[in-house]
Amino acid sequence: MDSPLLTIITVTFQAEKFLGRTLNSVERALSQVEDRKLLEYLIIDGGSKDQTLSIAGQYNQLISKVISEKDKGLYDAMNKGLRLATGKYVWFLNAGDEAYDDQTLQKLLASLESGGAVYYSDAMMVREDGTEVGLRSRFTPHTLPTNLRWQDFALGMKVCHQAFIVRKDIAPVYEYQNLSADIDWEIECLKRADNVHYLPFVLCRYLLGGLSVKNHRRSLTDRYKVLKKHFGLVPTLFNHLRIFWRGYWFAKKNGKYW
Repeated sequence: MDSPLLTIITVTFQAEKFLGRTLNSVERALSQVEDRKLLEYLIIDGGSKDQTLSIAGQYNQLISKVISEKDKGLYDAMNKGLRLATGKYVWFLNAGDEAYDDQTLQKLLASLESGGAVYYSDAMMVREDGTEVGLRSRFTPHTLPTNLRWQDFALGMKVCHQAFIVRKDIAPVYEYQNLSADIDWEIECLKRADNVHYLPFVLCRYLLGGLSVKNHRRSLTDRYKVLKKHFGLVPTLFNHLRIFWRGYWFAKKNGKYW
């Protein structure tokens, strides 16, 4: 049996409030795909005691495998997903995040046939009630280049993690103790990529209020460690002045953006 082209990995823990939203969006999008075997869907759960697993059980036609066991946090669970994935490409879409619309998977799978190393797009940011805030490239200071390089991350997370798809054979493991491990992971993927493709359509609806927002101070410290690792001490110190200055003026002009 041929391996799937794409593995979607959803990490959950006590996610009963939002998981149905995610699974429903992918199921609707998959209904527009002729060959469902192109997609593998993994749920990596941290041992939820609420209705998370019960909700996942309602989507047996969609979900390929559910793993539920205690883990060491979000990025440890994501590493489990990476190890289990059999698809050529991996896409992390966590509880509360959604495929952007019913055409997303159809367009994405067609794009992946070109065999690139990394694919990325913009993300629509949404509130808990599902209302749209705006595209990330317009709602935050992180403008989105159409020719992405790892050096573009000098001022932080250039591409939303849920809008970044990578070929599994170049994907590193996450530094699971670092709250900004997603930035490090994307940079490492781009360093290993021989070609990078911009997708001219929005991939996902991204639920605001993730781990880094809830642990903001530590996230900033961990981001500094990541950027220092890739860009060096002096450039990172200088770039953090640029980050704060840019954020100040963006917020002054547009209001709070995060």
